[in-house]
Amino acid sequence: MRKLSSTNYYNQAYLEEKCTLNELLYVLSKRWLTDVLFSIEEGNTRFSSIKEDLKHISDNILADRLKHLEHYKLISRHDSLHQVPQRVEYSLTESGSKLSDMLDQLCKFAEREIDFPE
Repeated sequence: MRKLSSTNYYNQAYLEEKCTLNELLYVLSKRWLTDVLFSIEEGNTRFSSIKEDLKHISDNILADRLKHLEHYKLISRHDSLHQVPQRVEYSLTESGSKLSDMLDQLCKFAEREIDFPE
């Protein structure tokens, strides 16, 4: 968490005010966030299946990223209250699906057009 009085905080706030893309990029820059989004898109709808798909992610980080994606309405959480044990599943919202498509295009662009140093 950044200090609210830091120069970094003020700079980030300025950039986010200037263009909402800056805020989106900041949100998406959280490690594992896009991987979790893509995993759900691929059909991994339960915590355990996402965890299995992303072998190196910790339980705490996965839970945090799911909360972030839900907070920004990119995924929705479905609880089956009438089932024991309770079953929770995640799915992409319409916005999440659109974002996932755009991110996929960005990945393809990066592969084709950007010469990243090795």
